[in-house]
Amino acid sequence: MTEDEGDAAESGRSDAGPPPDDPDEAADIDGASGSDVDATTGADSDTAVASAPPVDAADSRREKRPRPEPGSATTGSQRFLTRFRTAQSGPLVFIRETLYSVVAVLTVGFLLFAISGVWPPMVAVESGSMDPQMQRGDLIFVTEPQRFSPDYAYSETGVVTVEIGSENGYRSFGGNGSVVIYDPPNRRGSPIIHRAHFYVDKGENWYDEANSRYVQASNCAELTNCPAPHAGFITKGDANTRYDQASGIAGPVRPGWIRGTARFRIPYLGYVRLKLVGALAA
Repeated sequence: MTEDEGDAAESGRSDAGPPPDDPDEAADIDGASGSDVDATTGADSDTAVASAPPVDAADSRREKRPRPEPGSATTGSQRFLTRFRTAQSGPLVFIRETLYSVVAVLTVGFLLFAISGVWPPMVAVESGSMDPQMQRGDLIFVTEPQRFSPDYAYSETGVVTVEIGSENGYRSFGGNGSVVIYDPPNRRGSPIIHRAHFYVDKGENWYDEANSRYVQASNCAELTNCPAPHAGFITKGDANTRYDQASGIAGPVRPGWIRGTARFRIPYLGYVRLKLVGALAA
């Protein structure tokens, strides 16, 4: 071989480049040469990408959210609530109806309290001292004395006496004046529900102001609580023959003793409360 031929051979090897040693590199080179076939799968690369299913973001979040295991506390609670709401018989029905009744009673009670401003907003009549306007077993709705009272009520007490009611035409429960519920501090038993007749000051001789039919005395000295030991209202049950103060039921009723003013009655419904109180006392 001549020198020129050797140079030519060497030049040929240099132009051809070194043979590929790595098969992966060879595949890359082949792919770069214009082939659209994927070296790994032999499939068209564009077709392979298009056939992949789309991934929904919401599905992805749902898959990541932990799911309650069967028998878990959450699943058990949901099943119990469903049974509790849909049960048609058995102890769950009794418990559900009792619970609904209690909730209904409490709701009505709080609504009445919001209207009346006193608790309890309803009282039961226990005696016949206010016959025939109030009878034993009636349920009486009571409000705070200042609520719904006219401007001419006595001072700032909210109570309209028989005297003031007669002058202004104010009537309640078949007579002039307010019917009040009061509870003297030294009294044992239930509060008293009677009509307010007039107001006296401390030391006042109220015999001359009183209706002689309701005192059964000849003068102040023979009349209980006369002169008045303290300021307050002179009260009487419509069916009673004497004032409460003349019979010794209570002294003049201080405004602070008054728990409320009677507004209207519901016949017979008070028997339920009286029976419950009697059963608890027994």
